[in-house]
Amino acid sequence: MNIHKLKKFLEESNQPKFRLEQIKKAVYQDGVSDFSEITNIPKDLREKLREEMNILSFTAQNISGAEDKRSVKALLKLRDGNLIETVLISPKLGDWSVCISSQAGCPLGCAFCATGRGGFKRNLTAEEITDQVLFWKQYLNKNSSVALSCHDYVTSSPEYGRGGKLNNIVFMGMGEPFLNWENVEQSLKTLIDPELFGFGSRAISVSTAGLPEGIEKLAAEFPQINLALSLHFPTDESRNEFMPINKKYNLEDLRNALRKYFLKCNRKVFIEYILLENINDSREDADNLIKYLKSIGKLQLLHVNLIRYNATSDEMKSSDSGVTRELKDYLSRSGISVTIRKSLGSDIQGACGQLAGTRRR
Repeated sequence: MNIHKLKKFLEESNQPKFRLEQIKKAVYQDGVSDFSEITNIPKDLREKLREEMNILSFTAQNISGAEDKRSVKALLKLRDGNLIETVLISPKLGDWSVCISSQAGCPLGCAFCATGRGGFKRNLTAEEITDQVLFWKQYLNKNSSVALSCHDYVTSSPEYGRGGKLNNIVFMGMGEPFLNWENVEQSLKTLIDPELFGFGSRAISVSTAGLPEGIEKLAAEFPQINLALSLHFPTDESRNEFMPINKKYNLEDLRNALRKYFLKCNRKVFIEYILLENINDSREDADNLIKYLKSIGKLQLLHVNLIRYNATSDEMKSSDSGVTRELKDYLSRSGISVTIRKSLGSDIQGACGQLAGTRRR
């Protein structure tokens, strides 16, 4: 929602100042989806607001739910016709996280990512970024008696009966957040503003494919917000082949950026590592990864998330579960903090690397 437009409208309508606070609470905290639902403001004001502005800066084109009932993906149409996707996921019963996009498309062109193969359209505004969170707050509010409306899903759990709670936000959808820093920065301020969304900084994570200046800016301005680095390959040779950004910012650049990060933030950094069969899942790859992580220093603050590849191309396959477990155990024995991250939403093309902003099935 465009809070500045709303404030201007209320001032020009000679509304008392407390009206703004009433509307902000209804929208950002209560998750109303229409001004007509704000019953503690006059009816004529509700009608004028409906005529003058929209709560959301896009319209939902399609909503699809995963078979396991733990994730929902929305295809959203922006006012200029561009499409983006966002995903609501439930890592555990009653808890929900929202994966949001920062760009329509992505200019980085990582070989394993559907978003990158679709090309870059434009940066999202701060409003379009935060409206994705509003969209899911509205969704959970509307479906408070059934957590996922796109399935005939009923449970005896009281947590699901209330629709659950939106606890975490991850900038891991379409786009590279640090290539749209001005708008991402503003969206982060909005998300942690206690008078608006009121999320805690530690409930938010920003993922990057590896832009050193972005890592430094995040550390300087939002030291309590979580950082995730999409590393995926432990050598410059392999990273250059599959992640073109490495030709500009190589592993040495990232090592230096992380060292600077740790000087300002004594916080854990999550290293994302997608496992691709016969590409980056060998014992040699594991040894190179261990060597690189140890070279950074502050090993106790580095945590590796192993992610089995979610299919976006017929040319690459995921490492099988046995190889994944063996790699996890090998890293652990070598002193690396590591987990196998469960991917949710792969059957609706809503898992890591699968968002493309299209009507795929």
